[in-house]
Amino acid sequence: MEGNRDLARDPSTNSIVNVNKLEYQQYLAKRKIKSEKNQKVQNIEDEVAMIKSDVNEIKSLLKELINGNKSWQNWIGKFK
Repeated sequence: MEGNRDLARDPSTNSIVNVNKLEYQQYLAKRKIKSEKNQKVQNIEDEVAMIKSDVNEIKSLLKELINGNKSWQNWIGKFK
């Protein structure tokens, strides 16, 4: 392209493309880093959801214990 050596016209699509390999490699590296960060965030969100579920289950079991649930008392009695 005129005035910019990094741009060229693709003959098959007639679109303008960047032919600077260094810029392309930098773009791929940034995209990879962003993808890794997104995956870390997703993993953290999944862990938080699992912890919330565990806490809710513990709360439910504690409520049963406090309320004197007979089946819970029977279960505990097995270990005495």
